[in-house]
Amino acid sequence: MIPDKVVARIAARAAKEALATHTDTSGAHAKLAGPRASVTVGSGTARLGLTLDLPYPADLAGVSRRLQDYVSERVANLTGMRVTEVTLAIEHLIPADGLERRRVQ
Repeated sequence: MIPDKVVARIAARAAKEALATHTDTSGAHAKLAGPRASVTVGSGTARLGLTLDLPYPADLAGVSRRLQDYVSERVANLTGMRVTEVTLAIEHLIPADGLERRRVQ
């Protein structure tokens, strides 16, 4: 059996990979905090919880679905466990470069 802590590290790494490949992080990438994961493992299944920052503007629903799918598949492939749930807690929306300098006129 793989310890929860190891599965959590795999999930956090998978979330980081997903953010790099499935979102436009060009302007906000340096400002994004690394994803954190929590895991509950039992009888060959895993429930994952991810806390992360996302770039803004973005299609939050679409990005969230892609992240959940990617992390679920990656963790299942690397651990052999069936992932039953991936929940996301979006801690911050990080604006792409230039957005923080805009003003309404």
